[in-house]
Amino acid sequence: LQCTLGGFEELQSMKAEKREILGLPPLPEDSIQVIRNMRAASPPASASDLIEQQQKRGRREHKALIKQDNLDAFNERDPYKADDSREEEEENDDDNSLEGETFPLERDEVMPPPTQHPPSDRITCPKGLPWAPKVREKDIEMFLESSRSKFIGYTLGSDTNTVVGLPRPIHESIRTLKLHKYTSIAEVQVHMEEEYLRSPLSGGEEEVEQVPAEILYQGLLPSLPQYMIALLKILLAAAPTSKAKTDSINILADVLPEEMPTTVLQSMKLGVDVNRHKEIIVKAISAVLLLLLKHFKLNHIYQFEYMAQHLVFANCIPLILKFFNQNIMSYITAKNSISVLDYPYCVVHELPELTAESLEAGDNNQFCWRNLFSCINLLRILNKLTKWKHSRTMMLVVFKSAPILKRALKVKQAMMQLYVLKLLKVQTKYLGRQWRKSNMKTMSAIYQKVRHRLNDDWAYGNGSSRHAW
Repeated sequence: LQCTLGGFEELQSMKAEKREILGLPPLPEDSIQVIRNMRAASPPASASDLIEQQQKRGRREHKALIKQDNLDAFNERDPYKADDSREEEEENDDDNSLEGETFPLERDEVMPPPTQHPPSDRITCPKGLPWAPKVREKDIEMFLESSRSKFIGYTLGSDTNTVVGLPRPIHESIRTLKLHKYTSIAEVQVHMEEEYLRSPLSGGEEEVEQVPAEILYQGLLPSLPQYMIALLKILLAAAPTSKAKTDSINILADVLPEEMPTTVLQSMKLGVDVNRHKEIIVKAISAVLLLLLKHFKLNHIYQFEYMAQHLVFANCIPLILKFFNQNIMSYITAKNSISVLDYPYCVVHELPELTAESLEAGDNNQFCWRNLFSCINLLRILNKLTKWKHSRTMMLVVFKSAPILKRALKVKQAMMQLYVLKLLKVQTKYLGRQWRKSNMKTMSAIYQKVRHRLNDDWAYGNGSSRHAW
């Protein structure tokens, strides 16, 4: 897919070119660059973490009382060694908090001259919010409709220019909304389809440009539902939360040897290969689904909607939630690879003798980039399936996705946290006041990192938007 359609950077340039062809203004920012400059937020503390912190605080206070008694007795014998005793006390302290840290200015010792460091560029943190706010044409129409019905008593339909009879603050609000108005390629494509259906004879035959995405869609269209079901079945079989009896598809046929291992070393190597094989399958399927969704959406919005509809029909939303309903930190930090057998190490260096210790050592990375990439892709797929879809958003609420997504915030990676916060934002107003009250840290992170839609009531429940689904 990357060779024929292109990756994410090619998608961004293709999107900019298509907006220019359609006469739309350029994008307000490059989303890839904005996410690269974002910093990860501290995850909200869970109940177990709060209890552990209270226990540590109690142990620290008890330890400080004991040490102070010993220090007073020692100072009575030799009052001139108080500073040295404090240094020994801090060296023996197991707590690494800032409360027990001694500063160099408080010590009676000769400080060494400061070392000369080469001048480095100062990192400047951007001020304000990272994203420019956006407003849809529909949002402006709804705001004008409610303002006209409130102050005048009648409505004008989709007219967004007539402001006669409205007070001056409403004029300023409309001016601000139009300043941040964003017209997407999908809205233009939907408008063109409506115009064509309104007058199909006078419009003539529609010419479809044969781009690689269009050619691929034409080939997939006859059996697209079967393809989506097959991909999701393989994803379910490769998920770490699936049991062995549910593996209806044999995804390990390429890994399992003809003869089962007889030694402990062979068993360990086979276990690493099986887990690594599953990780590669999850990574490949998540990337394929995300690339197809993004390319089809850029080519035509109805192609994207057709594929997304079949993914929802195949239970893609509960499948992704089931994937994240695990110890996500253990999955991200899993080391299912043998560094001495990985490419290109195995080609450049001589193959050493494998032992159980070398298999357990693994690499020195703090996380598995393959699993992190898969998690981000699945979150982006879930975002694309539920964006501006009320019934699919309510599926997230019904499947109780909020605690599952909150656990995913423990991964301190900016891009992954951003897409988790987006999924939490769309369902916040349906989770109730008590949830918002007890998750204010998550609400603050949503405000700081997720793009704002003016006139969006995400932070509070609105009766008009809570219609039946």
